[in-house]
Amino acid sequence: MNRIKYDLEERLIQFTCNMIDIVEALPNNRAGNYIAGQLIRSCHSPAFNYAEVQAAESGNDFLHKMSVVLKELKECRTALKIIARKEMVPRNTIVNKMIGEAEELVAIIGKGISTARNNMKSR
Repeated sequence: MNRIKYDLEERLIQFTCNMIDIVEALPNNRAGNYIAGQLIRSCHSPAFNYAEVQAAESGNDFLHKMSVVLKELKECRTALKIIARKEMVPRNTIVNKMIGEAEELVAIIGKGISTARNNMKSR
């Protein structure tokens, strides 16, 4: 059976790259600049912090870093929903696709945190 490898780090890197494209497409006005500033920070954080997760020094360190990844992904998801609702970028962009990707990544990271917590309790 041929299995597809899902590399979460690669997926988070691609998420960041796609988010940069969205940030660059935002209008150059007060609202666009504000959201762009917030989003450029929060959309880079999941990939960078996930790299740190892979070098976590303890279970608690792992949970903390994963929680940061989750928090930043949720912030990105909220910003994407605002961008979509206000139609701040052209409709033919990848905003709706990225909302879906953010939802999936939130679910994956959330499940990882839950599993890690359960594993720590059972030790």
